Amino acid sequence: MPEGQLLEFSGVTKRFGAVTAVSGLTARVEPGRVTGFLGPNGAGKTTTLRILLGLVRATEGRATIGGATYAEMERPLQTVGAVLEASSFHPGRTGAAHLKVYAQAAGLPSSRVDEVLGLVGLSDAAGRKVGGYSLGMRQRLALAYSLLGDPGVLVLDEPANGLDPEGIRWMRGFLRALAREGRTVLISSHLLAEVQQTADALLIISQGRLVFQGMLDELSDPAEAATVVDSPDRAALAEALRTAGVPFEVLRSGLTVRGVEPAQVGASAAAAGVALSSLTKRGPALEEVFLQLVDGTRVHPSAAAGAAGAGTDGEVAAMGAVGAASADAVRTDTAASAPSTVDAPETPAPEPGPVAEPEPAVVAEPEPEAPAPAGSTAAFAVASTGLIDIVPGAAPPEDADVDVEAIGQVDGELSEPDAEPAPAPAPHAAFAVAPTGVIDIVPPDDEAADAPEDADPDVEAIGEIDEELSGADPDDPSGESDEKTEADREADRFFSAFDHAENRDGDDGEAASVDDASSHHEGGAR
Repeated sequence: MPEGQLLEFSGVTKRFGAVTAVSGLTARVEPGRVTGFLGPNGAGKTTTLRILLGLVRATEGRATIGGATYAEMERPLQTVGAVLEASSFHPGRTGAAHLKVYAQAAGLPSSRVDEVLGLVGLSDAAGRKVGGYSLGMRQRLALAYSLLGDPGVLVLDEPANGLDPEGIRWMRGFLRALAREGRTVLISSHLLAEVQQTADALLIISQGRLVFQGMLDELSDPAEAATVVDSPDRAALAEALRTAGVPFEVLRSGLTVRGVEPAQVGASAAAAGVALSSLTKRGPALEEVFLQLVDGTRVHPSAAAGAAGAGTDGEVAAMGAVGAASADAVRTDTAASAPSTVDAPETPAPEPGPVAEPEPAVVAEPEPEAPAPAGSTAAFAVASTGLIDIVPGAAPPEDADVDVEAIGQVDGELSEPDAEPAPAPAPHAAFAVAPTGVIDIVPPDDEAADAPEDADPDVEAIGEIDEELSGADPDDPSGESDEKTEADREADRFFSAFDHAENRDGDDGEAASVDDASSHHEGGAR
């Protein structure tokens, strides 16, 4: 008979990027009992089982089976039987053929296939294709696969999923029988009532952390249990309890006694000659305790708070190390970029208008002797942070750099100073607004640098054309005027050219028609 193995999780942590699925899990699963593995959706149950079976590598910690990891086992199928999902079947294979593939791969005799099919109740369906199996039959086939090597450890994820009531009852008895043989049985499930009837011990996690481990009767404090007693003569029962000094509460289901064992309550009733109809001991339901453990309103002493705290401290330390490395990288980058600002003067840039904060040091342009274009009359400043700030040109202070003064003089020549300082200075770009509302950007002209922005000849021509086209006579509703402009005469010459061409084409067409008619007449005469 195979021996059960101890399953141990020692500080197991698993991170998927920024998501921590399991955090500092430390727990033990003892052989010879059925242990229920509980937790809400997303708590990390499946990830924990996959780490145990070597399907996922833990970020930190270690999960072992009998002191060794799954990857270190020489014959894993004969040591651990695991089912994480009942869907890894080829629909075109029969149930027996599916198991024979794994038996041959593990070096097991083919006779073992028929044995496990009989154990799970699929002997009659062994020759049917798996594609025609129901969900419950597939669940049984998956269990048969886990039993192929006759292992001492069974790890099952939702083993009762898809089973009918008869199948659930069979599964419950089958798993408990395997545990009585000394095997280690770990089952994960969401069916709390079924786990309560099947499991001997529980392992509960929430958000990747352990919140309870221990026997089922250790889940709640014994002081939370109460004795419920009732009698056909409830008034006589109440009087008997008062006489015995037993406190009670009257409820719809009977009298509830807290802090007193059922045997003592029954003896008090018997001494008074009161017949009882019920005498039970009730504690908080598993569902109630489970929800309180999961949401944190109940904390059990068995929770490995120290191990979970160690995992948290490790995460904080790692984050601190990353932050320190980032700070070092920032200091290194700053030191590397420092030479670019060594030669820059420390004087602040001129401020012709109100600004939010003082400007950093000003650096001269690479070629200050070349004339700057009229469209970009602003200098720039490189701060110690590496940012480049645009500084509008203005008269420099007395202690300013000579190059900066030259830039200011060029700015004064190429742009007109505003009558009032603007709140947010902008580059002096020339533009013209036509009466139609169109804004035309005018490129700078070196020859007209001393002229005002709107003195460009092209801009003046555009303005004259706009005025001619839009200056309709208000007394003429039709918009027509007897006086023709140069544009009107140009349009007349343009369209008259088309009229002359059409006339020539018409004359040529008429001549051709006459020639065709005369030719046809002469041909008919001949």
